[in-house]
Amino acid sequence: MTASTSTATLTFLGAAGTVTGSKTLLTVDGRTLLVDAGLFQGEKTWRLRNWEPFPVSPRTVDAVVLTHAHLDHCGYLPALVREGFAGPVWCTEDTRRLAEIVLRDSAYLQESDAAHAARRGYSRHHPPRPLYTVTDVEQSLPLFRTVDFDEEHLVDPAVGLQVRMTRAGHILGSASVSVTWPGGSVLFSGDLGRVDHPVLRSRDIPPGAHHVVVESTYGDREHPDPDGAAYEKLADAVRRTTARGGTVLVPAFAVDRTEVVLQALSQLRRAGRIPDVPVIVNSPMALAALRVYRQAASRGELRPDLRGELADLPTLREARTVEESRALNRPRMPCVIISSSGMTTGGRVVHHLRHLLPDRRNTVVLTGYQAVGTRGRALAEGAHQVKMHGEYVPVRAEVVQVDEFSVHADASDLLSWVAALEPAPRTVLVNHGEADSARALARRIDEELGLVAVAVRHGEVVSVRH
Repeated sequence: MTASTSTATLTFLGAAGTVTGSKTLLTVDGRTLLVDAGLFQGEKTWRLRNWEPFPVSPRTVDAVVLTHAHLDHCGYLPALVREGFAGPVWCTEDTRRLAEIVLRDSAYLQESDAAHAARRGYSRHHPPRPLYTVTDVEQSLPLFRTVDFDEEHLVDPAVGLQVRMTRAGHILGSASVSVTWPGGSVLFSGDLGRVDHPVLRSRDIPPGAHHVVVESTYGDREHPDPDGAAYEKLADAVRRTTARGGTVLVPAFAVDRTEVVLQALSQLRRAGRIPDVPVIVNSPMALAALRVYRQAASRGELRPDLRGELADLPTLREARTVEESRALNRPRMPCVIISSSGMTTGGRVVHHLRHLLPDRRNTVVLTGYQAVGTRGRALAEGAHQVKMHGEYVPVRAEVVQVDEFSVHADASDLLSWVAALEPAPRTVLVNHGEADSARALARRIDEELGLVAVAVRHGEVVSVRH
């Protein structure tokens, strides 16, 4: 089939009207490439979609490409494999390393949560079951194929599909993905980082494309300008909480956010702005990811001024065993605990919240965007109680939100990224944002850049002909 008669469509199967569940199916002349395979998180109506049959047979998906290793972009992959997908999974080397950690942890937590629900009787499934298992993950990992940044890779000779990865500056290994074929091109922004990431090399501008799919997590807002000394809100929370004998609990994404928080605490300690209290990372996944980040320093993937200094904290401790984790539910002295997940949707942090939230001496520091329907969002909005493991827990601890930690591009960052693309796109399709956020960014792109921009809907199909 020639370029003039080729047909191509995009089908938005996730991250449309929400910030989670990223899945976009590109179909070119009958061949299919799934860009991201993420889990839905947050509101129950979205989470239930994880259990629905995939809209197309997984056996008919020819390949997957991952923009990065966050669970809402790669976490559905084992379920896809279990249902018959057997093609290659294309990504950068650091995405592969981190996704291996993230997926194994996800399966372990799902199996653990299912077992806990069976004992306590609060699951809608009888018996409770995980979405996928560790075995499903192990069957997925051999499918990964790695590509380097800034190089063209032929991923489907049948229709000439080529993929190019460009640094997105969101987390280690994150990429914007350019897909080209004879007769068309689509650029997927993936999750974009801020212009100046506190730990990573900055993002690059990829080649332009006929159609661009851009995220809009912060599409209707701007990050606040630094007010005084950097991270002062965190420093003040640590000083105030430790002075009253309490614990600072920092729910943080295991990948990237933990590294950024540790780097901030390192800077604050060196400057004498916080006391020398123990800092404990209580997340096996976060500790594994930290090792990957430290290894990446030697390959030039971190900021040059941070090489050899990432998480330079003499007071840093690691909680690896279940017993060590349980002991942190009732710390014997003031400390800072960093534990995943960042939106408090699962993991060890939920157990800490259950024990620490009822005590007014303690503080919970939220370190970034909290999706609608998550416990983190409820805490940010001032909830007086939150539900965990089927029970309501009173919120008496102080809750502080520190926006400096977000490494998502804000509205102006997103706009400048689109404006820098050469050639300019014919159409900009806005996804990965709550409805108001996506519409706000689309409107700005239309009004300020003069481009056709649309906030896409879940399940929408868009033609992407040349």
